[in-house]
Amino acid sequence: MAHFQCQQKVQFQHCDPAGIVFYPRYFEMINSVVENWFDEGLNIPFSILHMERGSAIPTATINTQFKAPSRLDDRLDMAMTLLKLGGASLDLEIEATCGSETRFHCALTLVHVKMVDGRPKAWPEDIRSMIEHLMKETRS
Repeated sequence: MAHFQCQQKVQFQHCDPAGIVFYPRYFEMINSVVENWFDEGLNIPFSILHMERGSAIPTATINTQFKAPSRLDDRLDMAMTLLKLGGASLDLEIEATCGSETRFHCALTLVHVKMVDGRPKAWPEDIRSMIEHLMKETRS
């Protein structure tokens, strides 16, 4: 079961001259899902996380399988599932579908860092608590 869902319309800016999504644009969409989840799902917009808290959430690893092309005006349903919460890391998956067709599947690891030195730091307790709650909620 997904912990967060949103939709991404494929726009002209995402497409190459062949009219399909140029694969690096998918990584922008993936980042957008994460950013939207922090904003809408955790109620901690990146503006607060970065500017007020001095934190960042870079991607440490990303493994993406492209299953089928997406085209201009497609609406991709993005489903994010939380897998494992570590001390400063978070493993998750994002799957994009259009209708019944999977367009891509992505497994990634985010790491909480302090911007002052860029070093991994334990998740702040309020964020950790919300993530743990979401993960427990779907196991029940």
